[in-house]
Amino acid sequence: MSFTSQATLRSAVFTRSTVVTQAALVLGGSAFLALMAQIALPIPGSPVPVTGQTLGALLLGTAYGASLGFTTFATYLVIGIAGAPIFASGGHGVARLSGATGGYLVGMLLASLITGFLAHRAWDRKLRTSITTMIAGEVVIFAAGLIWLHHVAVQSWSWTFSKGLVPFVPGEVIKIAIASTALPLVWRLLPANLRNS
Repeated sequence: MSFTSQATLRSAVFTRSTVVTQAALVLGGSAFLALMAQIALPIPGSPVPVTGQTLGALLLGTAYGASLGFTTFATYLVIGIAGAPIFASGGHGVARLSGATGGYLVGMLLASLITGFLAHRAWDRKLRTSITTMIAGEVVIFAAGLIWLHHVAVQSWSWTFSKGLVPFVPGEVIKIAIASTALPLVWRLLPANLRNS
């Protein structure tokens, strides 16, 4: 495990970074998050659906790195708040941020920063550290989500956990497995000169 700054997957693949490249990555990443958000399944009795958005945030934050990952997720939020139907199930507007799902969205924003920070330390290159990175991201997402859901719903903590965490556990385990295996695999497929950057 390295604690010195390393190249992220994005900077290894796009070795030259210009303003145009950065803007394209931010817009492309926002479109990716919007697509992942449309994979949404309602949970009976819960105001929060299961979505692909969490997986998107984990992959994007880790592949892009802390700064670009955070900027991209923040841009996605701003576009959605401004009225574009890019949140789960085509939702949009500030109500999504102030409502029951708002904490999860803020948690994903913070998770993109944390997973990106760990990627700068090469924690996305090996399965063991990649799993740790994804779990750290999930903990941040659900901590923010549950605290906000408890506040907004004005329900007991028991209700909050039963509606805002328990139904999501199987899906999140699958997302952690996908993200934590996909990134080390992509690193291994890169040419040696890019892997050692």
